[in-house]
Amino acid sequence: MSGTLDTLDSVDLALRNKQTVMWINPGRGASGKPGKAWGSELIGEADIFKASERFKKFAPVLTTLFPELEQSNGIIESPLLKVPKLQDALGLSSDSGRLFVKADHGLPIAGSIKARGGIHEVLEFAEKIALGRGVITEGDPKNVLSLAGKELLNQYSVAVGSTGNLGLSIGVIASALGFEAIVHMSADAKEWKKTRLRDRGVNVVEHEGDYAAAVAAGRTEAEQDLYCHFVDDESSFSLFVGYSVAALALQKQLAEQQVIVDEHHPLFVYIPCGVGGAPGGIAFGLAHLFGSYVHCFFAEPTEAPCFLVAMKDDSGGHPSVYDIGLSNHTEADGLAVPRASERAVEVMRPVLSGVFTIDDDMLFKHVHTAWQAESIKVEPSATAAFDGPLWVTESLAGRAYTAANGLEPYLANATHIIWTTGGLFVPSGEYDKFYARGESLKG
Repeated sequence: MSGTLDTLDSVDLALRNKQTVMWINPGRGASGKPGKAWGSELIGEADIFKASERFKKFAPVLTTLFPELEQSNGIIESPLLKVPKLQDALGLSSDSGRLFVKADHGLPIAGSIKARGGIHEVLEFAEKIALGRGVITEGDPKNVLSLAGKELLNQYSVAVGSTGNLGLSIGVIASALGFEAIVHMSADAKEWKKTRLRDRGVNVVEHEGDYAAAVAAGRTEAEQDLYCHFVDDESSFSLFVGYSVAALALQKQLAEQQVIVDEHHPLFVYIPCGVGGAPGGIAFGLAHLFGSYVHCFFAEPTEAPCFLVAMKDDSGGHPSVYDIGLSNHTEADGLAVPRASERAVEVMRPVLSGVFTIDDDMLFKHVHTAWQAESIKVEPSATAAFDGPLWVTESLAGRAYTAANGLEPYLANATHIIWTTGGLFVPSGEYDKFYARGESLKG
């Protein structure tokens, strides 16, 4: 990380000049616990377990709809991979700990990190309707797949605004349950994602504007239809808490691999960030489970660091990347968001350790490295967090953070987890272009 602006005084300049940078959150609390409010609602650890129970309750339903879940008994989860070759390729010394990949790029049904949150919200909506009409009982939702259940849900529609992966998640599960599914997609969305949705009977509405414009258009249209439920990525707690369930799975996976997390064995987690709901939900869950022993960092493109911009601002103005002269144009389509979720930002203020940025060329280089090192096939946005371990262990800002938190003596005991976010359903032709571009850039 030498030669890169990474001191606190230079962050603003680096952002405006589209240079990579790490920002350390001065507001992280000593306990590492998240904020307790989601707008006017009080939130906490109990919400994570409530969402987890909903997934377990609907597991037989999901298995029926998606046979690929039979092996996991209907549970949507990804493996935690040991990646020693990737650790070497990225230049992370063994003196700085061990590297793992949380492989959400391979999550079933949607093929991305968005699977948990999107599916959770649609299940919660279906449950509410079916319970209200007496089609299912509180503890057994299987009859949602009955003729009566299908006829009931078919009266409703589910809509969402998306750059791609959330749309895939919502569209696939909504249409499978019998809802009319409508996905408003921004200009950043990849054509293959639109095609995949249309092939599953989803109504894809294309917009020339950015992510925020697609969300606004979808929200406005849904407000005019009493039978339409809009999944609002900017303010939905059901989405947020659906993502948080990943923390419970990770806690179990770490225990199974005999990975200790405590004062002398710090856990560093690096997650790509768009609007902030998915990484925020995961960090929310991890903070409740591990407290100050977990250190979460978000990764964003240099042209679209909306969460960093929002976290740095304390004026209450909730700025966008356009306000500092950035374009929001990036090959990381899932991260092409101009303004962060205000609610996710507020929950993360006492939790998040920091945010770092990455340029598009490096995304493609990492696509190539991931396959060469570990045969991991991901889309560019899913590699945004790959530089996280080196930012923490080698940059001025990272070393200042570890020193300030008393972590330096224990870095050799550290566990670093890079969270990948999408890639399973990328068509071979598209992936080959990503790979070739990365290979060419590496020279």
